[in-house]
Amino acid sequence: MTNRIIHASKMAWVLDPKAPMAGSVADGGMIVARVSPGCWGAMITPDYASGHEVTHPIAVEGAEIGDAVCIKIRKINILSLATTSGTDLFNEGNFIGDPFVAKRCPGCGQINPTTYLEGIGEDAIKCAECHTSVKPFHLDNGYTMLFNEERSLGITVPPQEALEIARQAQEFSAIPSSSCQYSSNLLAKGDLAGVLARVRPMVGNIGSCPSVALPSSHNAGDFGSFLINAPHEWSLSEAQLAERTDGHMDINEVREGASVIVPVKVPQAGIYVGDVHAMMGDGEVAGHTTDVSAEVILEVKVIKGLALDGPVVLPLAEDLPYLARPYTEAEILKARQMAAIYELPLETEVYPLQVVGTGRDLNAATANGLERMAALTGYSVAEVKNRATITGDIQIGRLPGVVQVTLLIPSGILQELNLLEIYQKQYSR
Repeated sequence: MTNRIIHASKMAWVLDPKAPMAGSVADGGMIVARVSPGCWGAMITPDYASGHEVTHPIAVEGAEIGDAVCIKIRKINILSLATTSGTDLFNEGNFIGDPFVAKRCPGCGQINPTTYLEGIGEDAIKCAECHTSVKPFHLDNGYTMLFNEERSLGITVPPQEALEIARQAQEFSAIPSSSCQYSSNLLAKGDLAGVLARVRPMVGNIGSCPSVALPSSHNAGDFGSFLINAPHEWSLSEAQLAERTDGHMDINEVREGASVIVPVKVPQAGIYVGDVHAMMGDGEVAGHTTDVSAEVILEVKVIKGLALDGPVVLPLAEDLPYLARPYTEAEILKARQMAAIYELPLETEVYPLQVVGTGRDLNAATANGLERMAALTGYSVAEVKNRATITGDIQIGRLPGVVQVTLLIPSGILQELNLLEIYQKQYSR
């Protein structure tokens, strides 16, 4: 049955195109999702093959392979009161090839063993078979952040307060009942005390189901490259990785009020969301940030015949690179006067087109983004480079390999792509 509003509460670790979808939403309908924290909680939970826990994909009525779906982020409500995060180191002997995907018990050797919890700290998660601590990651320099009631500010706490929060870890994380992860607050880290941060929530993993089964944290060109010829069951070829949809972007402009246009690579798209962060600077240079439970409200709209390889982002106007912001009436008037004097052609009705590129590193991600922009617009890669240099930008979403290629595009091209109305609504003067 197709619904105008569907509540997404079932969680998934692997995005599997062969798995049944968790309900169906009408074209133009709303998805109300309750999501668990993204990274550290899933990372320290050995039972499952992913570094993320996201909502199980939802079918969108009328979405066919070769279409696209526009996802408008209507609301992000942070539910967690505290979270623990920081930089990571891998613990040798506790994984095979990839600590996010193939977590290994150092005692009995089981891969992704069933575990139980005993106490707090990095040694608290133990194999149900041999009772050995399983810890694929070490939280190197870590912090616990407490949020105010309005979820507008966060302050990192000293070690003693981190211990108190760890003793009520699940409650402070507000882990949804459908979640299978342990709370990162169990780690009780307080290396940074008294750091004040503004809260500006964003979504790190949002998109459509890939046409090959992927751990949800690896639905991107950089993390996904770890799977190529890997020594575990989630090993992929280069060709299979091309079937990804790049939902794991970690682009901080993907926040309330923004839209993401995603490819449809399986029937009915399979829209999912997760990995909400309380705040994140460009690049996510620490590798991780403040993962929180949240309620996310999405509006979905099918765009027929728009064949995309990866996502297109429509940030808020205030989040656009300076050179890519739509021109003001005063700027257009001056430009028309100059063009009239010199009898010059002039593009005045233009909009900011932002294409996501991903790859093993930033160079590969940039090349991917430029190629995707060229394929979408019909420009050569050389022309894309020129336009992005003088009317746009290359921004780093996440290290090691997620970028945004942004440039101003004439409205005629957007009209041909059946996107003009969406852009006019997002960037109306």
